[in-house]
Amino acid sequence: MTIASAEEFVRLRTSETPEDYRRAAGEDAPLDVWYAVIAQHPEMRFWVAQNKTVPTAVLELLSEDADPRVRTMVASKRRASAGVLTRLAADRDDGVRAAVARNPRTPAPLLERLSGDAVAQVADVARRRLDG
Repeated sequence: MTIASAEEFVRLRTSETPEDYRRAAGEDAPLDVWYAVIAQHPEMRFWVAQNKTVPTAVLELLSEDADPRVRTMVASKRRASAGVLTRLAADRDDGVRAAVARNPRTPAPLLERLSGDAVAQVADVARRRLDG
Protein backbone atom coordinates (compact mmCIF):
# COMPACT_ATOMS: atom_id res chain seq x y z
CA MET A 1 0.00 0.00 0.00
CA THR A 2 0.99 3.60 -0.47
CA ILE A 3 0.12 6.64 1.60
CA ALA A 4 -1.88 8.82 -0.78
CA SER A 5 -2.11 12.18 1.00
CA ALA A 6 -0.73 14.32 3.80
CA GLU A 7 -3.99 13.89 5.67
CA GLU A 8 -3.75 10.12 5.44
CA PHE A 9 -0.21 10.17 6.85
CA VAL A 10 -1.31 12.37 9.78
CA ARG A 11 -4.34 10.16 10.43
CA LEU A 12 -2.16 7.03 10.40
CA ARG A 13 0.52 8.55 12.61
CA THR A 14 -1.89 9.90 15.20
CA SER A 15 -4.05 6.78 15.28
CA GLU A 16 -4.07 4.63 18.37
CA THR A 17 -4.27 1.51 16.21
CA PRO A 18 -0.88 -0.24 15.97
CA GLU A 19 -1.52 -1.24 12.36
CA ASP A 20 -2.03 2.41 11.37
CA TYR A 21 1.12 3.46 13.22
CA ARG A 22 3.12 0.75 11.42
CA ARG A 23 1.79 1.96 8.08
CA ALA A 24 2.89 5.53 8.87
CA ALA A 25 6.34 4.26 9.84
CA GLY A 26 6.91 1.88 6.96
CA GLU A 27 4.83 2.65 3.88
CA ASP A 28 6.02 4.77 1.04
CA ALA A 29 4.33 7.84 -0.38
CA PRO A 30 4.86 9.96 -3.48
CA LEU A 31 7.34 12.79 -3.11
CA ASP A 32 4.59 15.41 -3.31
CA VAL A 33 2.83 13.79 -0.33
CA TRP A 34 5.98 14.03 1.80
CA TYR A 35 6.42 17.67 0.83
CA ALA A 36 2.75 18.35 1.63
CA VAL A 37 3.09 16.78 5.09
CA ILE A 38 6.16 18.93 5.81
CA ALA A 39 4.49 22.13 4.57
CA GLN A 40 1.00 21.61 5.98
CA HIS A 41 1.79 19.69 9.17
CA PRO A 42 5.19 20.86 10.46
CA GLU A 43 4.60 19.01 13.74
CA MET A 44 4.93 15.78 11.71
CA ARG A 45 8.44 16.44 10.31
CA PHE A 46 10.08 14.11 12.85
CA TRP A 47 7.69 11.31 11.87
CA VAL A 48 8.33 11.91 8.17
CA ALA A 49 12.06 11.52 8.84
CA GLN A 50 11.37 8.36 10.83
CA ASN A 51 9.52 6.66 7.95
CA LYS A 52 11.60 3.75 6.62
CA THR A 53 10.92 4.57 2.96
CA VAL A 54 11.29 8.35 2.97
CA PRO A 55 13.21 9.46 -0.15
CA THR A 56 16.69 10.91 0.10
CA ALA A 57 15.42 14.21 -1.35
CA VAL A 58 13.16 14.58 1.68
CA LEU A 59 16.04 13.70 4.02
CA GLU A 60 18.09 16.41 2.30
CA LEU A 61 15.37 18.95 3.06
CA LEU A 62 14.87 17.78 6.64
CA SER A 63 18.62 17.82 7.31
CA GLU A 64 18.29 21.61 7.43
CA ASP A 65 15.27 21.61 9.74
CA ALA A 66 15.28 23.99 12.71
CA ASP A 67 14.35 21.19 15.13
CA PRO A 68 17.38 19.21 16.34
CA ARG A 69 15.13 16.17 16.92
CA VAL A 70 14.35 16.10 13.20
CA ARG A 71 18.02 16.52 12.25
CA THR A 72 18.99 13.77 14.71
CA MET A 73 16.49 11.40 13.12
CA VAL A 74 17.86 12.25 9.66
CA ALA A 75 21.43 11.68 10.90
CA SER A 76 20.47 8.21 12.11
CA LYS A 77 18.98 7.09 8.78
CA ARG A 78 20.93 4.50 6.81
CA ARG A 79 19.71 6.08 3.59
CA ALA A 80 21.12 9.50 4.49
CA SER A 81 23.55 10.52 1.75
CA ALA A 82 27.23 11.23 2.36
CA GLY A 83 26.46 14.91 1.73
CA VAL A 84 23.75 14.97 4.39
CA LEU A 85 26.00 13.16 6.88
CA THR A 86 28.83 15.59 6.15
CA ARG A 87 26.54 18.59 6.72
CA LEU A 88 25.14 17.11 9.93
CA ALA A 89 28.61 16.20 11.24
CA ALA A 90 29.16 19.96 11.56
CA ASP A 91 25.77 20.59 13.21
CA ARG A 92 25.64 22.93 16.19
CA ASP A 93 23.75 20.29 18.20
CA ASP A 94 25.97 17.62 19.74
CA GLY A 95 23.10 15.08 19.69
CA VAL A 96 22.95 15.42 15.91
CA ARG A 97 26.72 14.95 15.61
CA ALA A 98 26.54 11.90 17.90
CA ALA A 99 23.84 10.39 15.66
CA VAL A 100 26.12 10.89 12.66
CA ALA A 101 28.92 9.13 14.55
CA ARG A 102 26.58 6.19 15.35
CA ASN A 103 25.28 5.88 11.79
CA PRO A 104 26.73 2.68 10.25
CA ARG A 105 26.97 4.41 6.85
CA THR A 106 29.16 7.29 8.07
CA PRO A 107 32.45 7.10 6.15
CA ALA A 108 35.71 6.69 8.05
CA PRO A 109 37.10 10.17 7.14
CA LEU A 110 34.01 11.73 8.70
CA LEU A 111 34.37 9.54 11.80
CA GLU A 112 37.99 10.66 12.04
CA ARG A 113 36.87 14.28 12.02
CA LEU A 114 34.19 13.56 14.64
CA SER A 115 36.74 11.75 16.83
CA GLY A 116 38.20 15.19 17.53
CA ASP A 117 34.84 16.73 18.48
CA ALA A 118 34.85 19.13 21.42
CA VAL A 119 32.05 17.13 23.07
CA ALA A 120 33.48 13.97 24.63
CA GLN A 121 30.36 11.88 23.96
CA VAL A 122 30.55 12.59 20.21
CA ALA A 123 34.31 11.99 20.05
CA ASP A 124 34.03 8.74 22.04
CA VAL A 125 31.32 7.31 19.78
CA ALA A 126 33.36 8.18 16.68
CA ARG A 127 36.52 6.62 18.14
CA ARG A 128 34.69 3.42 19.08
CA ARG A 129 33.31 3.17 15.55
CA LEU A 130 36.79 3.68 14.09
CA ASP A 131 38.26 1.05 16.41
CA GLY A 132 35.30 -1.26 15.84
